[in-house]
Amino acid sequence: MSHTLAVISEWHLILLLIIVFLLFGGKKLPELARGIGQAMKEFKKASREAEDAIHGIDSTPSSSVPTPRPPDNGSKSNQAQEQ
Repeated sequence: MSHTLAVISEWHLILLLIIVFLLFGGKKLPELARGIGQAMKEFKKASREAEDAIHGIDSTPSSSVPTPRPPDNGSKSNQAQEQ
């Protein structure tokens, strides 16, 4: 008995699409495709978040971190010494 990889040929794909079309109908296919797209988007988002958590990357945007103020260079203390 030989072990071969299962490969979907063009005819298999066409037959599969015809069966899906018959099962769900023309009106349901766009909704089905939209749902699959949203599920894939959520899966990618969750996998990215999990990968970031594993690698220890903080997912907070950098704009929420306050930026430090530049030093004053002692201009007030220089004015007080000059008077």
